[in-house]
Amino acid sequence: MRFRLTAPLRQFMLTMLLAVLAVLVVPVAGATEAEVTSAKLESTEEGYRISASFSFELSRGLVDAIAKEIPLSFTTEVELTRPRWYWFDEKTIRSIQTVRIAYNPWTRNYTGTINNGLQQNFATLEDALALVLRPRRWIVAEKGSLTPGAVYNVAVKLKLDLSYLPKTFLITSLNDSDWRFSSDWKRFTFKAEDK
Repeated sequence: MRFRLTAPLRQFMLTMLLAVLAVLVVPVAGATEAEVTSAKLESTEEGYRISASFSFELSRGLVDAIAKEIPLSFTTEVELTRPRWYWFDEKTIRSIQTVRIAYNPWTRNYTGTINNGLQQNFATLEDALALVLRPRRWIVAEKGSLTPGAVYNVAVKLKLDLSYLPKTFLITSLNDSDWRFSSDWKRFTFKAEDK
């Protein structure tokens, strides 16, 4: 028994293929850009803390999405690697912090939630976005997790995290340049404290 494709089935499969290609091949030129304006790693009694600040402006589409009660999640990623001359760099530590910004029309307040934990209310969107632009310093490595005296490559990046969007909205956002929001990696070196 041979399987034959009928004309309507062929048409449907071609349409689906073109739709998938359209999503995958959309140019990134219209993407909203963010910039890591500063980043440094600090040694404290509790461990190694990242201090960073970012610069960006939300597009009209993203501001409208928040106003329509679609929360946006911004993820800051930090990676520490130790270079090795004899092999690939050793990926030592990866840490992320996600800030979720939402609007509540009943209270007319914006909320900022850090890693699904600490939640704060703000009167304006600009005040809420301060949690993203100047995130609190958080521990990315415990005190004894870095080799004393070793030099580490540190990379910091900010992105709009689409994985937190409602699934029904995710398909639409993939085809809209407003939703492709990310910074380049900011890279620097850090020497771990000697004991």
